[in-house]
Amino acid sequence: MTFPPIPDRGLTELGRTEGGPATLDLLVRDQDTRRLLMLRAVLDAVESAEAGVCSAGERRRFREDWGLLEEADRTTGTGPAGLAAGPVPAPRTTAEPSTAPSAESPNPPVSPARTRLFAPLTGPWARSCLRGLAAASAARTPGQRRTLRRDLAHFSALAAAAAVRAGIPVTTRLTARDGLLVLPSFGALRTARTGDAPVDLDHRGARLTFRQPGAADVVVHLERGIGAWSAAPAWTPAYALPGLLPSAPPLPLDDLDPYRFLEDGGRHRTLSRPATLDDAERKRWLQAWSGTAAALRLGGEQRVHEALRLLRCLVPLEAPPHPAGGSHGGGSCSATRRESFGAVLSSTPPTPATLAATLVHELQHTKLSALGDMVTLHHAGPEERYFAPWRPDPRPFDGLLQGTYSHLALADFFQRCALGASRPAHREASWRHHAHYREQVAAALPTLVGSPDLTARGRLFVDRMVEVFTRLDDHPAPRGHTARARAYVEAARALWTARGGGHPNG
Repeated sequence: MTFPPIPDRGLTELGRTEGGPATLDLLVRDQDTRRLLMLRAVLDAVESAEAGVCSAGERRRFREDWGLLEEADRTTGTGPAGLAAGPVPAPRTTAEPSTAPSAESPNPPVSPARTRLFAPLTGPWARSCLRGLAAASAARTPGQRRTLRRDLAHFSALAAAAAVRAGIPVTTRLTARDGLLVLPSFGALRTARTGDAPVDLDHRGARLTFRQPGAADVVVHLERGIGAWSAAPAWTPAYALPGLLPSAPPLPLDDLDPYRFLEDGGRHRTLSRPATLDDAERKRWLQAWSGTAAALRLGGEQRVHEALRLLRCLVPLEAPPHPAGGSHGGGSCSATRRESFGAVLSSTPPTPATLAATLVHELQHTKLSALGDMVTLHHAGPEERYFAPWRPDPRPFDGLLQGTYSHLALADFFQRCALGASRPAHREASWRHHAHYREQVAAALPTLVGSPDLTARGRLFVDRMVEVFTRLDDHPAPRGHTARARAYVEAARALWTARGGGHPNG
């Protein structure tokens, strides 16, 4: 399968930390196609796995679940190309003008099966499957075997959820994990038994019935606009925030999916764990979310558009420890995961403005990671040797590019907020943030510009970043904010040098 190239116009838009509808749609479709390719790779890996890795029974069940997904895909249909069409499940080819991304044409309909497979947290599940299936049986530890067994069992839940969404009657056996059975996008059942326990699911009409040994049936009612509710205390419904705009669909706030947990490594080492929300926390999320669209719009209409197109779910994180120490949270943290396109992970935001800035920051990572899958921007290696004033540790070139890009968008965002603020306190806070991010970009951008590792298209991209940075000078921050921001960067340089980092990016 070939992937459509991104035109120079789209590269220019993205380099400016923006992206028109056609460009954002191209990123989305490319990521969705890659997700389907990954799913096909999982199927192929299951089929070719040795018996010591994947048993005949597990292989047979995986085929049955795949068939259920195909049926769900055909039920509401996205055209003649179903999940079984061609060498890999794929959307219509880009040669078909009816699905070519453009600013004028709407996005093609997506079946329940594909909606479930495109969900951000299906990505970490697929990667976990591929890792588990790649290990030879002789080298496998009991922990690896257990993880793969759970991964394969989760596919049954994914397929069942897609079938329920498509209105297909289903009777199937699922497996709870550590006493919790998650039916993606519907909710979770706390089982009567602890550990990994079997649960039978029956779907008929607008009812789900869960049956388990030694416990009463749990009946869940499906109602449009209400979701999946039950009088049984063992059932926790999935939670969603209202659409960012009145015309937008609800946005999942996913605190149930077992694949929302972060792996160790990279920038995720500094993050807290995913949270399970109580009613009070959900209310705080809703309060912040209700004003996020207005807060985004202060920084430019583009920020609303990219959130509408790219954001597919929010994953709540626990509040990190207070910077001064102690057991109570007081800081904030956020992240994206490369394999979870469309997800933003964040601790509970205290205000709509905080959540808006988090989305601006993290959606730049989303865009740049998706672009990096389509275009080679540089040939730099993974060596961590570059100074970045927002981190105490050295960064690889790609990390420096990612950080500079997101901070540039924040500098632009807060400058627009400052220029449009009606209240003096909000104006001063926005100028302070703008100066902070602008000076950080000023310290890192010359390294990107002068790098011999940039490709021709990478240089076009970075040159557009320079355009945005230069434009910021049209409306400078008050001198006091600028002076304090520069002092912060210089202190970071001095600390870097004292720790043996050498001359920053020299």
